[in-house]
Amino acid sequence: MDWLVDVLDFIGQQILNVPAYLIGIITAVGLIALKRSSGQVIGGGLKAALGFLILGAGANVVIASLAPLGEIILDVTGAQGVIPTNEVITAMAAEQYGAQSAYVLTLGFLVMLALARFTPLRYIFLTGHHMVFMALMLTVVLSVGLDGKNDWLVVLVGAFLLGVIMVVMPALAQPWTRKITGDDTLAIGHFGTLGYIAAGASGQAVGKRSRSTEEIDFPQGLKFLRDSMVATALSMVLIYEVFVIWGLIASPESTKELLGAADAGAAVMAGFAQALQFGVGVAIILYGVRTVLGELVPAFQGIAEKVVPGAKPALDIPIVFPFGANAVLIGFLASFVGGLVTLALIAVWLEPAFGLALILPGMVPHFFTGGGAGVYGNATGGRKGAVVGGFVNGVLITILPALLLQVFGALGDINSTFGDADFGWFGTLLGTSFQAGSGVGIVLCVLIGVVLVVAASIYQVKVVDSGWTPGARRDEILAEEDAAAAAATKETPAKE
Repeated sequence: MDWLVDVLDFIGQQILNVPAYLIGIITAVGLIALKRSSGQVIGGGLKAALGFLILGAGANVVIASLAPLGEIILDVTGAQGVIPTNEVITAMAAEQYGAQSAYVLTLGFLVMLALARFTPLRYIFLTGHHMVFMALMLTVVLSVGLDGKNDWLVVLVGAFLLGVIMVVMPALAQPWTRKITGDDTLAIGHFGTLGYIAAGASGQAVGKRSRSTEEIDFPQGLKFLRDSMVATALSMVLIYEVFVIWGLIASPESTKELLGAADAGAAVMAGFAQALQFGVGVAIILYGVRTVLGELVPAFQGIAEKVVPGAKPALDIPIVFPFGANAVLIGFLASFVGGLVTLALIAVWLEPAFGLALILPGMVPHFFTGGGAGVYGNATGGRKGAVVGGFVNGVLITILPALLLQVFGALGDINSTFGDADFGWFGTLLGTSFQAGSGVGIVLCVLIGVVLVVAASIYQVKVVDSGWTPGARRDEILAEEDAAAAAATKETPAKE
């Protein structure tokens, strides 16, 4: 059976784990279903794959530019604790659970397609690396719950749960996603979805009269800030330089080493360059998103018509960034603040009382999930929604990873964990089920999956398909204000 493990590992790690390949294949399949020519199929598939590679290149630029800043912040604040990083915990856990997770990943993808075909949850989850992360997390939690026994049961239940979560979460977020994109052609396939839903709901609660972040009215001398790339880069310059200068005062040698600088002046300029690189990375991401959408959305009609009727592609969170570039930056900063506040809460109360690990705010998860939360909060609550939504996301991705560590068994001693919200709530819920014993726990896990499918199916039919729009009342209020302002302008007599 070693050959089968190798084949499944190849499919899981070399194809499903590479979103660009997966999206290129899906695009090609869609174009074939639409009976396009071979040249159109090859060209469309390649262009979609290239678009996602461009998006990934932008993400890597952002990650590289944030790395020194995160290290400087931890150095000057003296914070110690666990840094949630999906890639790190996956690499560490794969040594022990890699073979099982390959089975879970491959079978889970088939379960997702079956659920999308035969239930109202017609979503195709296409964020490959998140499939890999979730498959591994499920394998760890189920293996720990079953004390390392019954590998086949881990695979079967894990595959079922993976398929479930990949269709349920896009469905739950769809009303807010549709509000952002303006139509029903796309969904979000990213396991930070609880944070995005919470951000959208928070925005709806606090921002009934708040204008969009994209409508910020800058003074004449600051009109250049209406360019989101310029505004993003300038904001990061200010943030970077504040912490670089703080680092040069509090820990000069360490700060210069982190930035690869020979002296203080070089460190300041290195921080400036990294901040500009951040702006470049965001611009590349936005271009990649536009390229992917231009090819994938039309091609997906073929899949919707022939394979999974009515299916929607569920894509990675940067897909919403172009719909609120200012909101991305605001959400990122608010999420980081939320993480710091929650870190203080854990240190003062939750760690002494319940033994929760101190979760340090990682710049990368706060940028991607916080930026996404800012867009969702802005869609329903404008500027206030972007701030509050980002903050709420920061709280969630600090508390939930700490809870998840409690169900990881011996793996919980590793100085990392999964960082996004859905890993936290889903893994903790499943892991807690095993406190009643392994037999009862596995039954409860299956029952949780069934309940999620049934509940999400009802939600899809009653809420999503009915056309419910979150924040509709805010839209009406702002429209009335705009109409009143326009009428007042017309009635004002022109000056002689």
